[in-house]
Amino acid sequence: MVTTKDLAERLQLSVSTVGRALADDRRISEQTKVRVREAAAEMGYVGNLAARMMRGASSNVVGLVIPDIRNSFFVTIAHELSSVMVAQGYQLMLAETNDDRTTELRQLRELAASRVAGIVIVPTSRPHGDSVKLLQGIPHVQLLRKHPSLGTQWFGLDDRQALREATGHLVERGHTRIAYVGGPAERSTGAQRLEGYHQSLRDAGLPQRADWVELGPPSSVEHGRDALRRLLELPQAPTAVVLGAVQHTVGAVDELFRGGVKVPQELSVVGFGDETGFSWWGPGLTTIHLPIREIAASCGLWFVRRLSSRPGDDDGAFASVSPGSVVFRGSTAPPGRSRPAR
Repeated sequence: MVTTKDLAERLQLSVSTVGRALADDRRISEQTKVRVREAAAEMGYVGNLAARMMRGASSNVVGLVIPDIRNSFFVTIAHELSSVMVAQGYQLMLAETNDDRTTELRQLRELAASRVAGIVIVPTSRPHGDSVKLLQGIPHVQLLRKHPSLGTQWFGLDDRQALREATGHLVERGHTRIAYVGGPAERSTGAQRLEGYHQSLRDAGLPQRADWVELGPPSSVEHGRDALRRLLELPQAPTAVVLGAVQHTVGAVDELFRGGVKVPQELSVVGFGDETGFSWWGPGLTTIHLPIREIAASCGLWFVRRLSSRPGDDDGAFASVSPGSVVFRGSTAPPGRSRPAR
């Protein structure tokens, strides 16, 4: 392995001068820095990150803390953030919490021990107090979800308005018995989506029945299946349903197919997210499109700028809220029978 000593001997420089040149030390001339970098590239020198970190330097790694890598939202976010970070000279390190605050704390401790340059986090609903303390000493930004204990810098969606518009579309089609399947209200995104659904019903003067609302883990396909099955078995079943999570939508669509429910003749459906297969399913799924790629890219570029700024320059409150939009396809229509056939 090529060392700084090898580079120093090749260039007839001191080891300390080579080290400073590689670290872009302002005391070293630009001409010397170029010579050192060219020699390092030619000889295949790889910097010793561990040694740099022992001297107190941070790495060029940015941590991404997400609940579930199986969720296509987070796969897209990881890909877009990684592309942005690599282009800006950073590397992305992925950490999965499974929406567990203890696991979240453990992952944050590992990232802190690695002296990451910063952290992008999709937080759990109740971050551990030690997680809050750790993040106070590390540049970070919240993505999609937000928790007040973790600061006021956040990139996310207008979840409330997206669900309000989706539910309003069903109201406009003449539905009065509209159900909702979504994530728990303890999470910021779940609470906003549920409120958007309720607000649309209030605007239309429609009943808000507890048995037409099914809340569960947002990453659970099974919850989508089971929730839809329970709704269709009610004595007074809904004639339409709006989904508030991608995985719930996948489960609900699967249950509709398995049960032979005719969409939209027997049940109108508005999904969440716009997976590739949603446009192919049945009559085509009317769904809420969310600009996840754009949000992730914007978050990454903003965060890189923050990391390169002087301490205190970007510590104030910052929020970027992106709207969703309803993609109209063939899965919604005026209500037909009072109860879907099973």
